[in-house]
Amino acid sequence: MTELHNKQCIPCSGTVAPLNKNEKERLKSLIHGSWYFSNQFTHLKREIETKDFNSSMEIAKAIAQLAHEQWHHPVLTIGFGKLDVEIWTHKISELVESDFVFASKVDKIVEGFNEV
Repeated sequence: MTELHNKQCIPCSGTVAPLNKNEKERLKSLIHGSWYFSNQFTHLKREIETKDFNSSMEIAKAIAQLAHEQWHHPVLTIGFGKLDVEIWTHKISELVESDFVFASKVDKIVEGFNEV
């Protein structure tokens, strides 16, 4: 099976069907264990601990660059020693495979900072 981080996010046209709960659970098992479902299983969220505010900003900037490249835009909440990442497909207010692909790519960025 292809690792999720090697796939590309596919922009949603608004007509794609959301994943069912079993498929969401299966894909969640392929990403970092700190991701959890929020907003009644329609969003993915990860709370990342960092050593300080600057570290949170640096990781957020790397995620922002990824978002631009993948055309997939998370909600980032930045604080001292903390960065929250929330992902969902905005056009359908639900989760699709690309959300898990993006989450996997975020995991790779965080691993690269060695701060978790």
